[in-house]
Amino acid sequence: MYKYLTLSVMATLALAAMTAVAQEKESVSAWEKLDVDFNGFLDMRAGRRLQSDPYQDGTSLAEMRLQLELNRMGNFFTWEVKADFVYDDVMGTSSPDLETGKGNIDLRTANVMFSPLSIIDMKIGRQILTWGTGDLLFINDMFPKDWQSFFNGRDVEYLKAPSDALFVSAYPGWFDINIVYTPRFDADRFISGERLSYWNPMLGRTAGQDAIADPDYPSDWFQDDETAVRVSKDFGGVELSLYGYYGFWKDPYGFDPVQGKTTFPKLSVYGGSARTTVMGGILNLEGGYYDSREDSGGDNPLIPNSEIRGLVGYEHELARDFTMGLQYYLEVLQHYDSYMASLQDTSRARDEYRHLTTLRLTKFLLNQNLTLSMFMYYSPSDADGYIRPVVKYKLTDQWLLTTGANIFFGKEDHTFFGQFENNNNLYAGARYSF
Repeated sequence: MYKYLTLSVMATLALAAMTAVAQEKESVSAWEKLDVDFNGFLDMRAGRRLQSDPYQDGTSLAEMRLQLELNRMGNFFTWEVKADFVYDDVMGTSSPDLETGKGNIDLRTANVMFSPLSIIDMKIGRQILTWGTGDLLFINDMFPKDWQSFFNGRDVEYLKAPSDALFVSAYPGWFDINIVYTPRFDADRFISGERLSYWNPMLGRTAGQDAIADPDYPSDWFQDDETAVRVSKDFGGVELSLYGYYGFWKDPYGFDPVQGKTTFPKLSVYGGSARTTVMGGILNLEGGYYDSREDSGGDNPLIPNSEIRGLVGYEHELARDFTMGLQYYLEVLQHYDSYMASLQDTSRARDEYRHLTTLRLTKFLLNQNLTLSMFMYYSPSDADGYIRPVVKYKLTDQWLLTTGANIFFGKEDHTFFGQFENNNNLYAGARYSF
């Protein structure tokens, strides 16, 4: 009964919002009187698995999402609030959890921005943060991601999960400085088994709803905090940036044998990036050192080793309205001999070097109303990959139709993409924006 009531309330809200937008503009609206911008969308999506999975339902996606956004730009303060009201037939109804995005309300943004000095901007509250140069590859971007949304067929905007943080930007003239302070750790919305099956190393097999991950989160305010810094400067058309991060691994890669739970070990990241134009395209380089502070020697099998990560990418328009992007990504596991010596079972040991390539193809047709895109990951070292084809058609200025697929493949069940083979799915959606 509760889920039908929720669905009815959402439908009523959506109808009211669309009706208000369609009304004649003969009088000044209440929002205009308040000098508040109001917009949003109604997004309906459904998806189905392409094979049976003993640990998941056949329906991979069945939801209606109403997003409402309010923002006001004042003389001294700018504020914005953006929230999604969700009916999710796959997961059912539950109380909202703003950290994980579960439940009928997902608060995307709620913040205030102001400038205490002419060279300083500050934003306080819930916000979506991103930096770095990779295309769907993240090295120095240590802000939370939502991989469950990404692999299930939601719009790519939902790959970025919100952060509760203080964001400070300073422009002293010599370079730009960005500082993000998160007073309590914001984890990724990682693959937990609720929506997608995954490789469970404790069970030694693929698991799903029969073994939903329940990690031990660092959750003490101002103690389990995170700090990220970026210093950037443009030198003659070359964008250079240096990065630093002090916090935790964003996914539960550690394990506490006393509690019997996975954990988020402490992590520091130091890196840099460069981006410039080369031969009519855009070339980007990025690298970072992942310092796993709880396992500096690499001999603790319950804590991930330190790593060196790097990527090089190039994007170029091959023809009118047809663009191709290529990337090569490398992970180098540090203290590999110590890592191998610490393992009891080396049959599923990580490789010292993990190679990953990506290919993006994008084509616009019908006066750019039709978009055909395909993004593919392939790892020659893991012999696995992931293909994400998407077709979008702009029916009107308000209506956008989408269909796509998430296809995983791999030789082994325990590699990153290979573990998701039972999650292959097709999906379709319609969005009305107002």
